[in-house]
Amino acid sequence: MTDRRILLSTLWIFATLNYLYADVFSSFFDVDAQEEALRVTKGSGAAVLAFAVMLETAIAMVLLSRILKYRLNRWTNVGAGLIHTVLVAWSLTGSTPELFYAFFAVVEIACTLFIVWFAWKWREPAGQPSQDARPS
Repeated sequence: MTDRRILLSTLWIFATLNYLYADVFSSFFDVDAQEEALRVTKGSGAAVLAFAVMLETAIAMVLLSRILKYRLNRWTNVGAGLIHTVLVAWSLTGSTPELFYAFFAVVEIACTLFIVWFAWKWREPAGQPSQDARPS
C-alpha cells in the first residue's frame, strides 16, 4: 500500500476496535473491572474523562491520519501512538490483569508501536512538492 494515510487511518480503526472490545469484555467477564469502574464513576469524573479523551483521540486519529498534511500528520501519529502505547502499558501495571485483557493490551501495544514506527519512517516522496507548501 503506497498511501500511508490510508494505512495509518486503518491502523487507528483497528486499535480503537480493540480498545472497545477490551472494555466490553471487561464489563462482562471481569468482576474486579466492574467494581473498579463503579468506584471510579462514583468518585471523580476526572478518571472517566481521561478514558474518554484517550478513546476520542484514537477515534480522531482515524480522520486526522487522512486529512492532515504530511509533516503534521507524521508527528501527530508518532505522538498519539506513543501516548496510547504508554497508557495501555501502564494499564497492565498493578494487579495481574485477566488473560483476555493482557491479550488485548499486547495487540493494542503492537498496533500503536507499529503506527509510531510506520509514521517515523514516513518520508515525502522525492521529486514531489511538499504538501505543507501547497495552499490549502
